[in-house]
Amino acid sequence: MILTNLLSIMLCFFLFDQVNIKYLFVIITQNYFFMLDIFRFSSKLLKIFTEHTETVWSIDYSAFDSCQLLCSGSNDNTVRVWDVENNKQTQSFDGHFICVRFSTYHYCNHRRNVICFSSGDNNIYFWDIKDNRQLKIFSGHTQLVSGIKFSSFNDVDICVLCHMMRLFTLHAFKGHVDAIWCVDISPLQSNNSNNNKSNNIGMIGGSGHTICSGSWDNTVHIWDIETAKELLVFKGHKNYVNSVKYGSNELGVIGGANTILSGSFDKSVRLWDIRSGRQTQAFNGHTNYVNAVAYSPFVVNNIEICINSNVICSGSSDSTIRFWDIRSNKNELYAVKVNDAIYCLSFVSLKKNQKTRDGCGVSLYFGSENGLIRVWG
Repeated sequence: MILTNLLSIMLCFFLFDQVNIKYLFVIITQNYFFMLDIFRFSSKLLKIFTEHTETVWSIDYSAFDSCQLLCSGSNDNTVRVWDVENNKQTQSFDGHFICVRFSTYHYCNHRRNVICFSSGDNNIYFWDIKDNRQLKIFSGHTQLVSGIKFSSFNDVDICVLCHMMRLFTLHAFKGHVDAIWCVDISPLQSNNSNNNKSNNIGMIGGSGHTICSGSWDNTVHIWDIETAKELLVFKGHKNYVNSVKYGSNELGVIGGANTILSGSFDKSVRLWDIRSGRQTQAFNGHTNYVNAVAYSPFVVNNIEICINSNVICSGSSDSTIRFWDIRSNKNELYAVKVNDAIYCLSFVSLKKNQKTRDGCGVSLYFGSENGLIRVWG
């Protein structure tokens, strides 16, 4: 059952072993909501992409020119582009790559099919995959760039980063005492004229646009993007924070607005309330590191409160992806089990002609330690 959808846009670069975050913005993703029970009872392993030989750190999906494409970055020193419908690799790039993303910005504004990836030489590359040529290199980072995020606010692209080729403005966020591993940026703000504050996630400084960061100092920080001021610090994890995600304020996420989700080496997933500055839930059950967390496109009927609530998920080195009721910290609702560690995951809504009569219309893509990318749906 589809509840709602949203277009969101964002790009953020962050460094593996520095306590400064450098960032830049652009891309479009679209999300839908479905009932978890349909996915739980109808889903199965659909396909496997097998060319990578080592850990897959990141994956991204897009549909350029009506073609379904997947890109992936691996510890085997390759970035690969895949034709999802035909289950074939179409391109491969050699080098020390950690993170890769499709640039919908280039497609929407220039009709170019472009991927953006970070390299072990501390640069960020934009590559036209249709014409097979390099478009741009962003230089200036002095350490490994471990992640890329794209976004925008209120249909305006924001560029707050960087001394890269003097195209952007540099911002540094200082406060962590160890390496920053992950970041996210607050979702689109509500444009409603009714001053409904429940729709205004993270309105705690400046324009309300904030950035959150997870660090190896075991904390999650929130910063005001305009002023670079530290606004909140969440403490509770007992080990490295590997993944952070903002909840959505305009998707109708029940129990998810004004929240941040985090996963950690301490094997826990935690939910934080931005307004109160406190942890609201801790989800325990994983038996190894939690490497990825996400707000899923699913809801579940919570019989305790007699309404639907959002479902979150987490991928772990214990070889499971677990689904949790955001309003309850009891045992997981469902678990996808494989035979190696999970490092990244992404939900993809299917095209109309791909939806089966019994399926829910969404697939789960996830990358693992042995180099496989699996599709579950």
